[in-house]
Amino acid sequence: MSPAFRAMDVEPRAKGILLEPFVHQVGGHSCVLRFNETTLCKPLVPREHQFYETLPAEMRRFTPQYKGVVSVRFEEDEDRNLCLIAYPLKGDHGTADSVDNSDCEPKSKLVRWTNKKHHVLEMEKTPKDWVRQHWKEEKMKSHKLEEEFEWLKKSEVLYYSLEKKGNVSSQLKHYNPWSMKCHQQQLQRMKENAKHRNQYKFILLENLTSRYEVPCVLDLKMGTRQHGDDASEEKAANQIRKCQQSTSAVIGVRVCGMQVYQAGSGQLMFMNKYHGRKLSVQGFKEALFQFFHNGRYLRRELLGPVLKKLAELKAVLERQESYRFYSSSLLVIYDGKERPEVALDSDAEDLEDLSEESADESAGAYAYKPIGASSVDVRMIDFAHTTCRLYGEDSVVHEGQDAGYIFGLQSLIDIVTEISEEGGE
Repeated sequence: MSPAFRAMDVEPRAKGILLEPFVHQVGGHSCVLRFNETTLCKPLVPREHQFYETLPAEMRRFTPQYKGVVSVRFEEDEDRNLCLIAYPLKGDHGTADSVDNSDCEPKSKLVRWTNKKHHVLEMEKTPKDWVRQHWKEEKMKSHKLEEEFEWLKKSEVLYYSLEKKGNVSSQLKHYNPWSMKCHQQQLQRMKENAKHRNQYKFILLENLTSRYEVPCVLDLKMGTRQHGDDASEEKAANQIRKCQQSTSAVIGVRVCGMQVYQAGSGQLMFMNKYHGRKLSVQGFKEALFQFFHNGRYLRRELLGPVLKKLAELKAVLERQESYRFYSSSLLVIYDGKERPEVALDSDAEDLEDLSEESADESAGAYAYKPIGASSVDVRMIDFAHTTCRLYGEDSVVHEGQDAGYIFGLQSLIDIVTEISEEGGE
């Protein structure tokens, strides 16, 4: 059993794992938390839990690895900061056996939430010089920093200029407004229910971004229908309207969120689902182009591997009978931190002092390239409304393929192919 949980029955408070915000969440409304470097957790939804425990073997490489279930509760420290803590389920120590907790830090070093009235997230404080860079002095005088965060969370597309010479990955955690919004809402929900309940089940899943230094993440809502069979009339009507008013109805896919680091310009860009709903088909294509652009040129070497994985996923789903992946998303992930590739005739001594600046100045000798084609990932996520004939309690049983999802995949393949074949940079 994992050392972090071995003494749970003796010292539960001392051995719990404090959950951090997952800063690379770009879409969805369910809060995703960082359990450790390679593992995330999110609130357990029975239907999604059932999906992960019964999914076909050939689909596993297109979904995050499922690692079990933990119990989560929030605890208040002496400063009234609320901390979300994960423990093994009572009487069930096996769920954490496969989770490596060696990188979990002591509680005192981890991020905390605050329940003070106007605070958002009490992470490392966002530098005031960064705020001044993006806002006029007179606006800073009339608004508090917390109010600026509220504005950021409502903005649909945001650009930030990062320090290119600094640690880009460490800067990322300050800027994701969607992640902050989801965490704040989750904590508020748990706080409101505290009198009746302070223990929740969360599922543990693979952190798909863990092997990337600067993850670029695209969250796509797939299919022509989003509401589940158990949705109320009001919910179904609302989801149908969203599909009809977006690219979902036309091409079976829409942008649900995006995080892109453009190394060429040193800019970080976020796009949320509200902007994604407004995009036309041409706007959707332009958003995909932007996702694969590094600020100087299109990352064409990524497109082939993405197309290959999309085609493989489509073939797998065409073989699945009865599944319907309503409201499911598809993630596309690659590393925005590009690595220099040295020419074959370069001397070994030249490698020691190679930097982004020198490589940029000697474009004839060096070319930028990501870690490799295999670093591009394509995965299905979010299965809270998935159904299949295996789920015996469902009143509606579907036959054949999920035509809406497969239609969206084909549209995505066609659009990425168009981008790949066009000559513009």
